[in-house]
Amino acid sequence: MNFHGTELRQKALTLLRGGARNADVARKLNVPAGTISYWKHMDRAKRGECPGSHDPACHRCDDVDLDEAAYAYLLALYLGDGHVSHYSQHRVPNLMITLDDSWPGIQNEAEAAMRKVFPENSTCRVRRIGCHNIKVYSKHLPCLFPQHGPGRKHERAIALESWQQHIVDSHPWAFVRGLIHSDGCRITNWTTRVVAGRRKRYEYPRYWFTNVSDDIRQLYTDTLDKLGIDWTHCTRAGKEYNISVARRASVALMDAHVGPKY
Repeated sequence: MNFHGTELRQKALTLLRGGARNADVARKLNVPAGTISYWKHMDRAKRGECPGSHDPACHRCDDVDLDEAAYAYLLALYLGDGHVSHYSQHRVPNLMITLDDSWPGIQNEAEAAMRKVFPENSTCRVRRIGCHNIKVYSKHLPCLFPQHGPGRKHERAIALESWQQHIVDSHPWAFVRGLIHSDGCRITNWTTRVVAGRRKRYEYPRYWFTNVSDDIRQLYTDTLDKLGIDWTHCTRAGKEYNISVARRASVALMDAHVGPKY
């Protein structure tokens, strides 16, 4: 059934062919935006103006080059604050990294990494309360993120495949940076000591990483070991969810390659 007359549809197409935006036409004619989009698509198809199918190449499937440093960073963000999902109404799955609005620089860096890893795909940001979801859609997400699976990450085994481990070993600081940007922070800690009979307060910087997954924490500490970074477990409520880097030389290395969130 055609709820909108032919005259109204033709008026919409005239505006669209003249360069008007879908949303503007929808408001002007009081027609749902989805209907306007459908009319535009059918009109372009009838005139042979629809673009060809979008089939970007994949590092794993097609052996195309991969920006390994960007991938190591994006992989770490995924392990911390990301997930892959495939909605029934969408043709391909999406990777979504949820990042706090307190750190707009990290949001920018995450989207830049997505674009480098998926140069032929568009990225987008979805506003949520206090945060943004940084997203990309690709049928090759399961190829590049084989850790995806049902359930929460800390309830299933997380292990890197050999090709992923090679990338992390080649770009360890990008991987550590991504983990800190997702589930870590640089803080100022303090303690007191008695010096010459007087108690004095001392402050010192510390890097803190928290993740419930034993496997993800192991990936973090294994990488720190290879970089020569001293770290310790900090147990709270009987759970070793926290990794601390507090020794001066190690903090200096972390400052040189990671730094505070921004």
